[in-house]
Amino acid sequence: MNDKNPSASAAATLPEGPRLSLALVTKDAPAALDFYTRAFGAREKYRLTEPSGRVGHAEMDLGGVTLMLADEYPEYDILSPQSRGGTTCSLNLRVDDVDAAAQRAIDAGATLERPIQNEFYGERSAHLRDPFGHRWALNARIEDVSPEEIQRRFTQMLQG
Repeated sequence: MNDKNPSASAAATLPEGPRLSLALVTKDAPAALDFYTRAFGAREKYRLTEPSGRVGHAEMDLGGVTLMLADEYPEYDILSPQSRGGTTCSLNLRVDDVDAAAQRAIDAGATLERPIQNEFYGERSAHLRDPFGHRWALNARIEDVSPEEIQRRFTQMLQG
């Protein structure tokens, strides 16, 4: 029961914490679970595995956010970026030390897509692709910058 819907049960109310979770599809969910643990310090909560070995669903905790994973299900058009020929989104992960976090990810199998650098918007960033085709941006705040200053720097950068 809640104030907005008196007939709602306690189980139907929203849980505390983040309301958005990520669901990634991979060609090899067990390898992805291992990679995300080694590269980003994620902690596996559980996994559901079919008798065939295919992972139907797994959940990890990554800094308080739930990261869900599954193997491909081509029969339902649930495919990984590798099968689709690319990804349409990137995952942004805030870290304390971009250089160290990027090196951990590279050591675990990620590929650096561009040099690690300080950005005009006040963050140090690394852009990586994981072994499963997903794009990651690792970011750490290095400077507090107002939206107006970010716009000024962005315009200046575009003008060369």
